Amino acid sequence: MLELRPTCEHCNKALPPASTEARICSFECTFCHGCVEGVLQGVCPNCGGGFVPRPVRPAHDWKNGNFLGRYPATGKVTHKPVDALAHRELVGRLAAMAPHER
Repeated sequence: MLELRPTCEHCNKALPPASTEARICSFECTFCHGCVEGVLQGVCPNCGGGFVPRPVRPAHDWKNGNFLGRYPATGKVTHKPVDALAHRELVGRLAAMAPHER
């Protein structure tokens, strides 16, 4: 079950459960669209993977109790701004590879 983390790990921008700006990697590292495209250049600073839009969990119980009220988003903030120099080196090694090839 996705945690639906509440903020961007880099800039700490609010990313509520219904946000279409949230991006996640396969380890659920969570960043805003702006940081993924600008600062991170599509490379996760924690694992080197790529990003996809984070799904939005339904706010209403449309079927079988699978909704935000029963499975709420986490309130735990993970704020660890990216080290620009270290990330530039990582991007230099990985940018030429498509995310599915990393």
